Amino acid sequence: MRHHLLTSLLRDVSRSFYLTLRVLPAPVGTQIELAYLLARATDTIADTEIVPLEKRLAALTHLRGRILGQITEPLSFGDLANEQSNPAEQLLLKRIEEAIQVLNQQNPSDILLIRHVLTTITSGQELDLHRFGNAPTAAVVALATWAELDDYTYRVAGCVGEFWTECCLQNLPKAPVDRRSELLENGIRFGKGLQLTNILRDLPKDLRMGRCYLPAQELWNHGLLPEDLLDPANSVRFADFYATMLDRAEAHLRAGWDYTNALPWRWMRVRLACAWPVLIGLATLDKLRHSNVLDVRHRIKLSRTEVRIILIKTFCLYLFPKVWHGLGDPKKSR
Repeated sequence: MRHHLLTSLLRDVSRSFYLTLRVLPAPVGTQIELAYLLARATDTIADTEIVPLEKRLAALTHLRGRILGQITEPLSFGDLANEQSNPAEQLLLKRIEEAIQVLNQQNPSDILLIRHVLTTITSGQELDLHRFGNAPTAAVVALATWAELDDYTYRVAGCVGEFWTECCLQNLPKAPVDRRSELLENGIRFGKGLQLTNILRDLPKDLRMGRCYLPAQELWNHGLLPEDLLDPANSVRFADFYATMLDRAEAHLRAGWDYTNALPWRWMRVRLACAWPVLIGLATLDKLRHSNVLDVRHRIKLSRTEVRIILIKTFCLYLFPKVWHGLGDPKKSR
């Protein structure tokens, strides 16, 4: 029986990703949902900008230590919880000890997987805080190189594809362990692709928070500074580099589609849980290709109807493999 934390509270903090989590089969559902819930807690702490940087870093360290079992003293994030404008995130921080107890009730092998992925995720969040937390309010701080961007997308999302893969191979019947290396590689790219899509979609908002996840070195090569991206009029100068970024994100999501179809056909629930974010991501990239992404007034997002159509298509076409595979064709997704 699923813990009550993984029902209504999970729904309220996960929003659109809740459908993906809920479709997962029972042998892996609790582990993946719990890892997501803990990651949402660490993300909530990292994003509470009203709280001083040092206090957020200390809270992240304390929570990671509790997750790893290095700290036995119960957590109390009442002050941090009270700073949350989102009631669900406030409740999550107040009930974090319950989540830790659910973690400790899992199988030892699953506990190790969850601890490993949360360690990697929190390292990315801490890196983010150190990189942007003390920046002058009027400045736009950018990552320096492609390597920094690749490292960041692995820490906060690529590692989730890795965790997801190991969890499924470890817990689901007739797992394709002979394809482990291929699945891990594409699972990591899957996560990176989703994160890159978020970065490209949220670029105007992040810029106005003083954050630029695009590599400054490459912007410089295109005659741009991070601050130039604050002006929508620079979209023409930015177009070539932005197209390169979109292509990179799409290539990663195509690897995610390959990942989905490399899973056993009988793992329908897992394949659907993978297919939805891939196809939604590809559709989002298509919208981004036809918009002025520097214009903060127009945030690109699929409508509920568009998402519903994707869900219906995957259900209806699952029994027709050739047509199903075509859903992930980038030429057909445009």
